[in-house]
Amino acid sequence: MMPAARLAANADRARRPSLARRAASALSAAVLGVTVAAVSLPLPALAKGPESLADLAEKVTDAVVNISASTTVETKSTGRSLPQLPQGTPFEDLFEEFFKRRGGQGSPKSEDDSPRSPSRKSNSLGSGFIIDASGIVVTNNHVIGDANDIQVILSDGVKLKAEIVGKDPKLDLAVLRVKPTAERPLKAVPFGDSDKMRPGDWVMAIGNPFGLGGSVSAGIVSARGRNIESGPYDNYIQTDAAINKGNSGGPLFNMDGEVIGINTAILSPSGGSVGIGFAVPSGTASPVVEQLRQFGEVRRGWLGVRIQNVDDATAEALGLKGGAKGALVAGIDEKGPAKTAGLEVGDVIVKFNGVPVKSSSELPRIVAATPVGKQVDVQVVRKGEEQTKSVLLGRLEDGEKTQVATAKQPEAESVNRQILGLSLTGLSDEARKRFNIKDTVKSGVVVTKVDPNSTAADKRIQPGEVIVEVGQEAVSAPADVTKRVEAMKKEGRKSVLLLVAGLSGDVRFVAIGLD
Repeated sequence: MMPAARLAANADRARRPSLARRAASALSAAVLGVTVAAVSLPLPALAKGPESLADLAEKVTDAVVNISASTTVETKSTGRSLPQLPQGTPFEDLFEEFFKRRGGQGSPKSEDDSPRSPSRKSNSLGSGFIIDASGIVVTNNHVIGDANDIQVILSDGVKLKAEIVGKDPKLDLAVLRVKPTAERPLKAVPFGDSDKMRPGDWVMAIGNPFGLGGSVSAGIVSARGRNIESGPYDNYIQTDAAINKGNSGGPLFNMDGEVIGINTAILSPSGGSVGIGFAVPSGTASPVVEQLRQFGEVRRGWLGVRIQNVDDATAEALGLKGGAKGALVAGIDEKGPAKTAGLEVGDVIVKFNGVPVKSSSELPRIVAATPVGKQVDVQVVRKGEEQTKSVLLGRLEDGEKTQVATAKQPEAESVNRQILGLSLTGLSDEARKRFNIKDTVKSGVVVTKVDPNSTAADKRIQPGEVIVEVGQEAVSAPADVTKRVEAMKKEGRKSVLLLVAGLSGDVRFVAIGLD
């Protein structure tokens, strides 16, 4: 440790350059005949949060619970037994403990010396919150998983056995029910309006990090509408409030004590909080929670289309006014509502049930939140013109079970041509066998080679893929491709839109520059 005298001396030396600079400045001002006045500069504004969150935390803590979920799985005996050791040896206990930690392997015996079926028990800890004093609890689906024993632990340590009301793996939500007692009534918290939350608004998280029990952390909304590619309905609130393992399923509160998010995931290379946490917005979660309470399952709307995003090149190739927007229909289920309503591959859905569709990621959420069986207007852009189609929505779970029929493909011209950096041939039996082309691809032109320096290569077109349409017109021979590309050039188009069937048989749109 440095002596106090030496610290003072060092501090004095550290001040000397500053004093010297001041003296030099004063001398320069005197020489130049300038009068220097002391200027008081304002200090930079510091971010100031709420003075205290103690009152808010006290108000809602009793509604936040810990979740303990246990799963017992029967395991097959391996037939291995404990090593035969002299009775009373110090190693006897060591080996017995070792085998117990291995999940009861060996030949365990009951008190009556009869063989027991070995089992393995796993536990998980998470958080949740009460939304109805009658005993309704919300948490994450991944917290309870396939548990066969779930306990809800209240803030004062009281444990209540819980039953599952319903689960939704797609949104990672689960609803539980417990039976409150007259001696210990439950306290509930309401859902708030997540749509009113803005980046910079203060939020508070309460949960059970690392099994420590009720813990409070605070931060701000860092962003909204985050897509972390965890599911089809990603629309997370991002927050820097500390969220760790065990916080999953816990509430994210606004400053009025309303739940505006359900803490679900973190982005962390270490497993601990680095200030990037994600919560399911209440606006997305509350309708699902209500359906789980009412039906025990989620009933989502289903349109029956496969979509992709619209980038600038695709928008130009489609002649889409207003730039990149909407969801481009890349495939239609033959038994889906969209097919019946007259939607076509190549349509760009720009509005659904009166709600503008800004990007393809928004459409699944909008459709899923629309009641099954509702007649809705779908506004599309088809070949530059806006059209409105009336669609009777189906149910997603039913739609997921449908299968598209396949058919044998006709013979096609096999003349080779080169265009757009692609070598092309007809969809013959020979080409189908050579590239293992799926039977679901009914017609088109086969890509046999891709120039590595071409735009087509940059767009990841591969040999064996099939060009089904060029400029939203079907092609069945290499000459058709050449003809359509030349026509697009004469129209002054800067890019051409290809509908390409991939190696798996699924189709996608690819915009290729014509420069």
